[in-house]
Amino acid sequence: MTQSIADYTTLNNGVKMPWLGLGVWKVEDGNEVVQSVEAAIRHGYRSIDTAAAYKNEAGVGDGIRNSGVPRDEIFVTTKIFNSDQGYEEALAAFENSNQKLGLEYVDLLLIHWPVKGKYKDTWRAMEKLYNNGLVRAIGVSNFQVHHLIDLMGSCEVCPMVNQVEFHPLLTQEPLRAYCRENKIQLEAWSPLMQGNLDLPVLQELADKYDKTAAQIVLRWDLQHGVITIPKSTHEERIKENANIFDFSLTQEEMEWINGLNQNRRFGPDPDNFNF
Repeated sequence: MTQSIADYTTLNNGVKMPWLGLGVWKVEDGNEVVQSVEAAIRHGYRSIDTAAAYKNEAGVGDGIRNSGVPRDEIFVTTKIFNSDQGYEEALAAFENSNQKLGLEYVDLLLIHWPVKGKYKDTWRAMEKLYNNGLVRAIGVSNFQVHHLIDLMGSCEVCPMVNQVEFHPLLTQEPLRAYCRENKIQLEAWSPLMQGNLDLPVLQELADKYDKTAAQIVLRWDLQHGVITIPKSTHEERIKENANIFDFSLTQEEMEWINGLNQNRRFGPDPDNFNF
């Protein structure tokens, strides 16, 4: 049971990754992202999730350096975007991201989306970066079971993480089961359903535990063994999102939340995207 913001899971290659992190999607580069990262680290976060497509890697690097916390205590994730997929393209994209971050190495590098006909070549490039010690772990994002089966059929290094849209309205049970069986750690993006939290079950539980609906959902993530990376630019909200370690949901309450599933996405469909 996750009991502290300092708790972590151990990935299939032995690397330790915090259960809770800060996501910075749509956070503006410069002061906004720098201040968000500094605030998160000040309140105990040790994992920051960015991406080339977010265009704020430089600010993330600045925020981490400004925090005064040693680099090896912070877990940094970035991603190879669709337009940079392919073997040589991915190597060049990583070099660009690494320079912007300015942190010497990346803890976790993900394929951002499963671009048909390219993600296997991208993976080969990431295996090279991993084997050369430039990244501590590699994984994928938005991969469905069939994408994982396809990749696992030819890869030399098994993905360590699959970051996907996951929340009470999209519980992804078959995907979660496949990842568990293959020791791939599931991670949730958009865990708070882009603010669509006005659901009676969540409010009932929030009232019971004197928490917010957001805190209930984040606790539900962790009790499912899913890493979660809520995004916020407000220090009080960043602090609030981390205040989820002083209570636990019962198994019955977990099942109530599971029962909200509608297979509903707020983001793009990994089998039907055009960017």
